[in-house]
Amino acid sequence: MHFYELFFLFLCRVLRIFWCFYAFVDMLAKTLFILVQLIAASGILLAQSLKFAFVTDTHIGGQTAAEDLRRTVNDINSLPDLQFVILSGDITEFGSDEELRLAKQILDSLNKPWHIIAGNHDSNWSESGSNSFLKVFGGETFSFAAGGYFFAATSSGPNMRMGPGQVPRENLVWLDSVLAAMPDPEMPLIYINHYPQDSSQNNWYEAIDRVKKKNVQLLLCGHGHSNRRFKVEGIPSVMGRSNLRAKDSIGGYNIVTIQNGIASFDERKPVIPTNRKWTEVVLADHHFDKDTTSYFRPSFAVNNKYAQVRQIWGYQDQSDIGAGTAKSKDLVFATNTKGLIYALNRKTGARVWQYQTGGKIYSTPEYTGGCLLAGSSDNFIYCLSATTGNLKWKFPARKAVLGSVVVKDSRVFIGSSDGHFRAIDLKSGKLIWDFDKVKGFVVTKPLIYKGLIYFGCWANDFYALDLKTGALAWKWNNGASNRMFSPAACYPVAAKGRVFIVAPDRYMTSFDAKTGRVIWRTQMKNVRVRESMGSSHDKSLVFVKTMDGELYGISTTASEMELSWKAQLRLPYELTPSAIVEDRGVVYVPSHSGLASAIDRKTGKVLWQYKTSNCLMNPIMPLEKNKVIVSTMDGKIACLEYSSR
Repeated sequence: MHFYELFFLFLCRVLRIFWCFYAFVDMLAKTLFILVQLIAASGILLAQSLKFAFVTDTHIGGQTAAEDLRRTVNDINSLPDLQFVILSGDITEFGSDEELRLAKQILDSLNKPWHIIAGNHDSNWSESGSNSFLKVFGGETFSFAAGGYFFAATSSGPNMRMGPGQVPRENLVWLDSVLAAMPDPEMPLIYINHYPQDSSQNNWYEAIDRVKKKNVQLLLCGHGHSNRRFKVEGIPSVMGRSNLRAKDSIGGYNIVTIQNGIASFDERKPVIPTNRKWTEVVLADHHFDKDTTSYFRPSFAVNNKYAQVRQIWGYQDQSDIGAGTAKSKDLVFATNTKGLIYALNRKTGARVWQYQTGGKIYSTPEYTGGCLLAGSSDNFIYCLSATTGNLKWKFPARKAVLGSVVVKDSRVFIGSSDGHFRAIDLKSGKLIWDFDKVKGFVVTKPLIYKGLIYFGCWANDFYALDLKTGALAWKWNNGASNRMFSPAACYPVAAKGRVFIVAPDRYMTSFDAKTGRVIWRTQMKNVRVRESMGSSHDKSLVFVKTMDGELYGISTTASEMELSWKAQLRLPYELTPSAIVEDRGVVYVPSHSGLASAIDRKTGKVLWQYKTSNCLMNPIMPLEKNKVIVSTMDGKIACLEYSSR
């Protein structure tokens, strides 16, 4: 044969070998692709190995908390195989600016990325109205993808209000957008919140229902201060231990390793250092889209029980509503945690105008003489035109203004978080007087009575100031060792020359209004009062709601705590600090689960009940006869109408 013929035969054989090899590789690739799809469908993911630190409940502000966190940070920095850090809430003890700054300073020493959310301790008692958490850490939610998994986390409230946990409304709106924008809709999801996702959070089901529409495979939480594994509606859930040393000599955290569809949890103790593997969780697609199991959800059946009450209109805010409402002849006024002050049409519930402030608002608006007043956590007190929402004036404080306004004789009275309580001229917005010796921050609505103004603060103190001059008339301290027992959140009540308060220490106290002398101070074993109270129209009773969900009337003239009246009402375990109101012979009682109750003042009989939400209620606001406005922490406002008795 000629040379070129030999070369052609050689080339053909080489090409044949190459083609056979290509066909084999192609078949192998297709087989591996099908195998990966089958494995992924069964929930066993061939993702890269993930290893991260899971830290929770650091409680900076506690006795050893800062040292415990520094130890953990140093330990994490010594482990190069850890890829990132997740901190799942209760970063601080009291949510103060000082505690938040210290926590940030310590965490900034981490040599790897870290992601953080707030817990109830960061939000319930925050002097900034949870604004500082947002500013210090740059956000209150987080999401990211790593190792083939998608992580999404929301914070916990209720912000500034005592009650069961709650995912803030704006966090749920954020979660909707984040889940919709996931890089791959089928990507395995790990959801993080400070609370366990059960009924310890009022709106747990709203978050759970959202993540179950995705391939959720694991829930992480803190709050319980212990390592614990459980299931929530079929989803594996892991609670992490507190970073605090507690009764031990060293604190600790968890190291989570995800490999081949298995999440391993090792309790890690710095300083020693030691690892203790305490659980493993198989991560899998649970196909909740095919799950027909019926899980517990709050019942709204009570709305069918009382035919005489109905909802005329409802409004859904996209943020939390953390304060009560106000009214004019034609409008209903509200505030929210997006920083909005706004007006709704009283007949239809349609929004008429809105005004944007620079911080979250927990101040109940006050309407007077065509003006609408409210404080904001952006450090300003605002006066707006009630008709248009245009700014008339704003007055600067040095810190957040979380307290609510009262007005008398064209003077605006309000407390803030900067240690000041002020009187401001309604027309000009100029300062009239300033009491600058408030020890803690103010969140309450003050009480004006017999020439004095009364309010509590989050430093266990209760004040009485001269209404004209701002001079201190008297001050009282409840002597509690824990500032969380402060008489700060209740609206004080006055009658018959006395002032009454209740507090989280479960005491009710009666003072001489002029002198501050304690007439009686009682903690009754079977009457566990909290911050919810109000006055009867005839001033003969102070209404108090107990933690057992009962409503009592306390005599305003007796020499000791005397139970003079009791309603035929029994709610479940109750915490809401919202005020109780009587109007036209009806006593309106809010609850921490969105249930409004109307009680006959004479007989104590329950006239009707109506449930608009499963979250904490703000004070109920009567309108004209047989109509009321109810609002709840999750951004719902409704107008209810009921027939005469």
